[in-house]
Amino acid sequence: MRLSWVELRDFRNHRETRLDVPDGVVVAVGPNGEGKTNLLEGMHYLLDLASPRVGSDLPLVRHGAQSGYVRGEVETMGGRVLVEVEVRAAGANRVQVNRSPVRRKRDLRGRVRGVFAGPDDLAIGQGDPDRRRRFVDEAVAALWPARDTLPRAYEKALRQRNRLLRDWEGAPGQAPAAIEAWDAELVETGSALTRARAEAVARIRPPAAEEFLALTRHELRVSYRPSVPVDPSAPDGLEPGRVEEAFRGRLAERRGDELVRRSTLVGPHRDELELSLRDLTVRAFASHGESWAAAIALRLGLSSAVAEALGEPPVTFLDDPFSALDPERRHRLEGRLAGRGQVVVSVADEGQVPASAAAVWDVRGGVVTPRAGGEGRRAVQ
Repeated sequence: MRLSWVELRDFRNHRETRLDVPDGVVVAVGPNGEGKTNLLEGMHYLLDLASPRVGSDLPLVRHGAQSGYVRGEVETMGGRVLVEVEVRAAGANRVQVNRSPVRRKRDLRGRVRGVFAGPDDLAIGQGDPDRRRRFVDEAVAALWPARDTLPRAYEKALRQRNRLLRDWEGAPGQAPAAIEAWDAELVETGSALTRARAEAVARIRPPAAEEFLALTRHELRVSYRPSVPVDPSAPDGLEPGRVEEAFRGRLAERRGDELVRRSTLVGPHRDELELSLRDLTVRAFASHGESWAAAIALRLGLSSAVAEALGEPPVTFLDDPFSALDPERRHRLEGRLAGRGQVVVSVADEGQVPASAAAVWDVRGGVVTPRAGGEGRRAVQ
């Protein structure tokens, strides 16, 4: 699939930008703070209806405006998809797909997909386990949009169960009567999330390892370590009932500890995505460049997994991917971008513009000026 054109109005610092977008590698170049990342963010928002940078839509609306607007058309194997979004500073956004209202993000995500990699992804390797869990959940939503509610369903059950444990005032060692009902809810929602995460990691692992090997000449090991005592790699590890049985058994084992600590100690909120390099964890032992290479490899691996699932590549966005890489690895990454479908890249350094770029856009103060020569280099300001 490819984004054929995009329009941003009052989105971040883009007052009015319209661009035709060619296939292949497209590069936005300019000094930091001028709007390159905002441009990529707006294009990705059109495909995902969520920002990869912030959890609230308020910062997306240009200062002084009541709403921001993102419009564009995506060419897919199933036909053209026109997406129009009004991003409101207050109240619910208005989304239309092919002129018809859309209320759920999954209704759009089932038709178009985008994968975004940016500097914040460095925390996947170097940050806390929560950041790695979030990456896996993002992968689940990208691969199977209908499963995007699994994390929220589990978190709701977890909050309710934790509240019950926290507020319980019974005799020491005695569990509240309602705990079994919340055990059942936790097991049901948590087992579904565990299976989805395991399946997502299994799909991402091979292409991510391939990308990392191509970039660094080293092996990256990616392993899903669920809190529930099951082996996702075993042939019967994820069979119906297997995860639930293990989950219930582990809850029973930790019941006394949970009553003392007044908190749920078993479940997907304690999962880990283990990333290792030369038999050492990326978080503790990898260099800055290696950690960034691992993050890029994971995102490119996800892009490849989505392409395999859909039968066509998603639109891939890489925000400032070269700055943390040495010249040799930068050159290798440039070579990995060809043949991936549409890839939109931002760079601050003119010397980082890939020679194979199908289009180059200069960005200054939220104004995008396509360079002359080549398809898709016309903009209306």
